[in-house]
Amino acid sequence: MGMRLGMHADNWRGQSGNFTQAVESAVKYDLKYLEAGTVNGQYFVSALGYDPSLSILDNPYPIKRLLEENGLKLSMLDASYPIFGPQGSYYGIQYYTQVIRYAKELGAPKVDSVDSGSAPDMPKDEMLRITIGNYTEILKWAHDYGIIICIEPHGPYTGDGEFMLKLLSHFEDEHLRINFDTGNTFIQGHDPLAYYKELEKYIVSSHIKDVDPGLAAALRGEETGIGMSAVPIGAGANADNIRAVLNYMKERDFDGDVSIECDASDENIRKSVEWIRGVLAG
Repeated sequence: MGMRLGMHADNWRGQSGNFTQAVESAVKYDLKYLEAGTVNGQYFVSALGYDPSLSILDNPYPIKRLLEENGLKLSMLDASYPIFGPQGSYYGIQYYTQVIRYAKELGAPKVDSVDSGSAPDMPKDEMLRITIGNYTEILKWAHDYGIIICIEPHGPYTGDGEFMLKLLSHFEDEHLRINFDTGNTFIQGHDPLAYYKELEKYIVSSHIKDVDPGLAAALRGEETGIGMSAVPIGAGANADNIRAVLNYMKERDFDGDVSIECDASDENIRKSVEWIRGVLAG
């Protein structure tokens, strides 16, 4: 199928927009794939129409009809509740198992997962042991439902290549893979292309994020992830790295999803789509 260009409905969170607005923008810019964040419960902001996340308690069929009527498919559901360590054991396993069920109902083939924003006070080998246990439980559901669980570099452990390879090689499971992120890896201090190559064996999708130059100057090497790009893709400090990653993906005949993550002003979306399509066509 090759590389499939889409975008994340979470782009509308900063605009106080909703999922329907993300659908409308995807149609406007002739994108065929959307990704959506999830809420395990009811969030009043979403209910009022000012947040694009989907509640896994809601009836999936109106969402499916909305997507089908607009010629769209979901590339992934973004659970992104911290699953690494004790927090993942207490709350994350239950969260992810139910997102897996909802993904199947909506026809989304993948569910995204992350570690956490900061490292708890415990040895890395203990964190690895607990996290392996957490994914072991989640993968039971992933196997039964035929869903791929992605791990996204978006924290202190997912930004550690050695840790990531130990975790993934423990399972060597086609249902546990990586959703790469150009912006998070850059803000972590990595050369995104070099980190992509380190993890390449497991990558099945990628978030495409640029980084505002001021943010990069202030936080690169100190933060472990950002929500989205404040500037259009191709207009920030990470543009050359994104171009290099996309060109490498083309060279390697990457078969998977690439999802735009930038603040969803119409100008940002338009410029991002145009820039990425230009790189892919070059």
